[in-house]
Amino acid sequence: MPAWFKKQLRSAYLNKDRYQIKLLNQCWFFYKNRYERAEP
Repeated sequence: MPAWFKKQLRSAYLNKDRYQIKLLNQCWFFYKNRYERAEP
């Protein structure tokens, strides 16, 4: 997980920003699935 993403996620959790947490979660799973499919 990239450092900038961890920072965003930590900030969202500290501020209890549910919308931001959900959005970041969706982005992470999208990115993770795409990356896993790309690797042989």
